[in-house]
Amino acid sequence: MSDDVTFRVFRGEPNDEGIPIGEMVDYTVEMDEGMVVLDVIHSIQAEHAPDLSCRWNCKAGKCGSCGAEVNGKPRLMCMTRMEDILEETPDGSPVVVKPMQAFPLTKDLVADVQWSYDLNKTIPPLQGPDEVDWKFNQNEANRIQEFRSCIECLLCVNTCHVMREHHLFDEFAGPRFFVRLANLEMHPMDQGNRLSKIKDEYGIGYCNITRCCTEVCPAGINITDNAIIPLKERVVTEYYDPLAWVAKKIGLRK
Repeated sequence: MSDDVTFRVFRGEPNDEGIPIGEMVDYTVEMDEGMVVLDVIHSIQAEHAPDLSCRWNCKAGKCGSCGAEVNGKPRLMCMTRMEDILEETPDGSPVVVKPMQAFPLTKDLVADVQWSYDLNKTIPPLQGPDEVDWKFNQNEANRIQEFRSCIECLLCVNTCHVMREHHLFDEFAGPRFFVRLANLEMHPMDQGNRLSKIKDEYGIGYCNITRCCTEVCPAGINITDNAIIPLKERVVTEYYDPLAWVAKKIGLRK
């Protein structure tokens, strides 16, 4: 892989009203064997545009910092190999790189994800027994281990139509935080109950199970089937199942 490739990269920042203002700029980069998209961005910074802004840290797919949209799909730039990108890019067309479109723009390829930090603070933490000697079955530990592999890249939030198209950031927690909530609600030692918040404040009812979040998760978490659907089932049982409601009233179910 040694040919020159054209990359069409978004350059811009928000105006005083917060509206993104910018343009797509073409850069020609010489390809080297084994390059990933983040290598290309670094090459553009080194050779063409030292003021090009992007966020990255580990370059190992563990920190979740370098999320962007490459050829229209949310991806981690450090884990997206150029050989795969070139295979999917039509001959004569540039490789298109944009910031995550669901979030406000900071500059160039950097999105403003402050929303996620603010929302994270509202989630009640694990509420376990005071005794430190917690014992539970290995199968119970295995069930929630998947959720702990989340790297908080927010690619799932970026691809979610509730966020991307309808911008319901104040009403919907999004798939990343349903993963965290599932991790807490399914923890065998947790004594808390967040179902009312999941139903009302976090708006799980807005999710209509398109599975787009699962498809883009770089950690391979089955967000839809293993986190969102079980949370929906718990909400339905708690608030809309008449048999469960009667059982709770007469003391058959706690």
